[in-house]
Amino acid sequence: MNNDIKRMELTRAYKFRIYPDATRQEEIDERLILAQQFYNKIFERSIESYKNGKKKVSMSQFNRFVKEIIQEDKKYLKLYSQTRCEIEFRLLKAYQNFFRRIKEGNKKAGFPRFRSRDRYKSITYPQDNGSFSIRKSRLRVSRIGTMPIDLHRKIEGTIKTLTIKREGRNYYAVFTAINEIKVPEVKNTNPVGIDLGLDSFVAMSDGTKIEKPKFTQQKRKKIAKWQKIVARRNKGSKRRERAKARLQKTYEYSTSQSDDYLHKLSDTLVNSGYTSFAVEDLHIQNMVKNHRLAGSIQGASWKRFIQLLSYKAESAGLGIVKVDARNTSKECSNCGNIQEMPLSERTYICNRCGMQKDRDINAAINILHRAATLGQRGSHAQGEDVRPQQGAVLKELRTDKTHPLWDAVIA
Repeated sequence: MNNDIKRMELTRAYKFRIYPDATRQEEIDERLILAQQFYNKIFERSIESYKNGKKKVSMSQFNRFVKEIIQEDKKYLKLYSQTRCEIEFRLLKAYQNFFRRIKEGNKKAGFPRFRSRDRYKSITYPQDNGSFSIRKSRLRVSRIGTMPIDLHRKIEGTIKTLTIKREGRNYYAVFTAINEIKVPEVKNTNPVGIDLGLDSFVAMSDGTKIEKPKFTQQKRKKIAKWQKIVARRNKGSKRRERAKARLQKTYEYSTSQSDDYLHKLSDTLVNSGYTSFAVEDLHIQNMVKNHRLAGSIQGASWKRFIQLLSYKAESAGLGIVKVDARNTSKECSNCGNIQEMPLSERTYICNRCGMQKDRDINAAINILHRAATLGQRGSHAQGEDVRPQQGAVLKELRTDKTHPLWDAVIA
């Protein structure tokens, strides 16, 4: 057996709960407010500069604004210098995304906006140069202090950045670390196409269909209830802040459930004997223009699932190929005929060759065919097959009713 091993750098994020005391909470909250104000001041000056005829947006321009802002008000020196630079990068990225959307011809390009306090909930230390450290389950952050941290798992690799986040009434530390890992070279003997949908979350070219539990839909009534309560409360009141905290907690619980499910599902697929995955190159922003389906599409978490599946597959030596999503549901996987397929029609019946197949399975087969014509560009699917036998994990999943994904498998 060929035991060739490749090496690749893997960037991962580690999120831990931190427990700042009252003084440390005040320090963090003060810096979040300063960061939000600092962002808005740079943005305000960039707009003035644009109106005065200076169309180009750049970091050098932002640096000039920063010097002026700090000279006018020294309070922004409380922000760590690298944190101030990261705020500039946030705004620059917002502008870059705006110009990219204009170039793509998006009618609603979405010009950058001023940030409210409710929408600015994190500060980042982009370099591990002594601005933070961890010792004996305590996190020290420059100009904030030391606080307990719940290190529930080991951080693997070299820590590069730290982000302090406030979610509701809780505080978190998010580290990004780079780790060099060994990646086996896997021969592409068992590729599979994956179609993501609303009726079934995952439909695969081998006939497997998996539904996603509708966490957001189940919480919709509770979320709507707290949204109404927040709307009725007087702005700035303590009762409104408490209601907002409850609303945020409901959102977070639903998101955590969904994220946990996507992690388990992507783990299962990566360990199921497949050697490469063909997926659609989805443009979610264009898809949500259909207002009747926008909520369902956003709640489906397709983009998040593809992100998780991609990094897990690549770190295991498996290929990921993204293909053009156009007409995958309209095309016959047997003869290539293209016909209209309303969403209400769940079975594809070809007008030319008479083939009958589940709509989503047919689309998954088309996705696999398109990946085959593209070749395994950019994938690691080469060398000896070191993956488990075909469908081994999915077979176990179907027969083991104690498996956490048992309720999701319907075929």
